[in-house]
Amino acid sequence: MNVLSIQSDVAYGHVGNAAARLALQCLGHEVWALPSVLLSSHAGYPNVEGEAMPAALLARLVGGLEANGWLAGCDAVISGYLGSADQADVVADAVRRVKRANEKALYCLDPVFGDDGRAYAKPGVAQAMARTLLPLADIVTPNAFELSSLTGASVRNVSDALAAARRLGKNTVLATSIVVGADRLGTLVLHDDEAWMASTPRLAQVPHGAGDLLAALFVGRLLIGHTAEGALELAMRSVFDILQKSAGESEMRLIAEQSALADPPKLRDLKIEKAA
Repeated sequence: MNVLSIQSDVAYGHVGNAAARLALQCLGHEVWALPSVLLSSHAGYPNVEGEAMPAALLARLVGGLEANGWLAGCDAVISGYLGSADQADVVADAVRRVKRANEKALYCLDPVFGDDGRAYAKPGVAQAMARTLLPLADIVTPNAFELSSLTGASVRNVSDALAAARRLGKNTVLATSIVVGADRLGTLVLHDDEAWMASTPRLAQVPHGAGDLLAALFVGRLLIGHTAEGALELAMRSVFDILQKSAGESEMRLIAEQSALADPPKLRDLKIEKAA
């Protein structure tokens, strides 16, 4: 399968495309990665260089793919962090072009604009995602803060998350960072009005990029025929195993632990339950 992935890229570390690309490739997919921003590292380091990709240049790159006939062979589009609000129009245009060529192609919107109660994307980005990209999405993968922002609903627990996910009105929603208990976090999948909650122990000092990695693995598993529940379980097993082995480090141990991407180990601490 061929996946067009439009999100941040970094020279050092594993966030955005620098996480999603390898994950999808390990599942056997070809990845056409376009950077919404190109940075030396993620913004959590003391010194960061780089800038957002101009929307006009991003559009030219999409146009180059189409001119060579490649968009007709695209099976899925994933968009993540955007460097400016006007990039949303470019992503929307790319999704429309892909879907015109292949009506079965999936579009996953990973609305990366905030976490932990605050927005960190540039002004107007969250609004552009909600206005321009959300209506086109087949799959949406917000964290709890983003889900709350997109729906205007409080997301404090599993029940809140399920109600908010349904409010999005999408076929498939993967909602992360849901509080399940004092010491557990969960990821909710809503698909065709059936819902499952996968929960794991809360980890301290988790590196950046876990959400980008999870979204890519979930979409990648769907593309090779797994059910939403199966894709949830396998993606969670991969991500939690890597995060456990990366806790306290500045980056995910994605290269050292890459075997977990295609062959996720069994996890004793992973619980998957039907959500009411």
